[in-house]
Amino acid sequence: MAEVVLITGAAGFVGSHLLAMLAKTEPATTLVGWRRPQRAADLAVPPRAFGDTSAVQWQDVNLLDRDAVERAIAELRPSAIYHCGGVANVHSSWNATFATLEANVRGTQHVLAAVRQAGSATRILIPGSALVYKPSTQPIREDDAIGPVSPYGLSKLAQEMLGQKCADEGQAVVLARAFTHFGSGQDLSYATSSFANQIAKIETGIHEPVIKVGDLDAQRDLTDVRDTVRAYHALITRGRPNRPYNVCSGRTLKIRDVLEGLLRLATVSVQVQIDPSRIRPRDNPLLVGDHSRITEEIGWKPAIPLEQSLCDLLDYWRQVILT
Repeated sequence: MAEVVLITGAAGFVGSHLLAMLAKTEPATTLVGWRRPQRAADLAVPPRAFGDTSAVQWQDVNLLDRDAVERAIAELRPSAIYHCGGVANVHSSWNATFATLEANVRGTQHVLAAVRQAGSATRILIPGSALVYKPSTQPIREDDAIGPVSPYGLSKLAQEMLGQKCADEGQAVVLARAFTHFGSGQDLSYATSSFANQIAKIETGIHEPVIKVGDLDAQRDLTDVRDTVRAYHALITRGRPNRPYNVCSGRTLKIRDVLEGLLRLATVSVQVQIDPSRIRPRDNPLLVGDHSRITEEIGWKPAIPLEQSLCDLLDYWRQVILT
């Protein structure tokens, strides 16, 4: 019997890339993707497809419905769960604190409890966030100080703590702390995706030749989402339970550098305009990680050059806008 691998949040940005990678690298595995029930009436496939995912079995499961989660996991008895479901927008978490905490904390609690209730030997990956850390001007290691400064960061810390408690009780819970990742299909609330989308619209003539941006001096550790999901796969396979792993590039880039990289790829001249509404409150001016642990213990390191990532992202939005 083929192993069953479950991806929650499978119709989302990271989940879609993860599905595509798993479908390609593990064709003998039964892949099950969960998405929010309200998508069912409108979508037969996820909104983002980055490979052949025709064999994926889709289920419409609300992570906040404890009984529905328990029933589905009891039936599936997956060998592994990538828990990608939840709220991922840092900026909007300031105006939607309850929804962010509810989705990321209660949703995670329901998944962990359902696995325990089913009594299955399931490895669970909780893709956490670097925003659980206290802001620092140095590359952050896993044993550095914890201190989230946004509701989103707080929700990811609480999510991780739930995972740690379950791991202490014997569940195989693996913890990732992902730094900023980007790529095709990411929501336009994220700077890099917004830049590429605006440039593609300018190139087609449906947008004036002005790109609106937020804080360009913020420094970030950027990883291609395809490298990020490759790290998740390595961690769920070889990671030590209850031991957090940074998933990052270890490289600092100003958002300005990323924008300039995309502008160099543009086929038209573009003016840049600061939009105060795009500047996040209490944003960390610098966020960079150290990936020594995952590299030394798991053998993962980022492989896709920034220039390739930016080129692929811009080409993605060009294609979307033209279709």
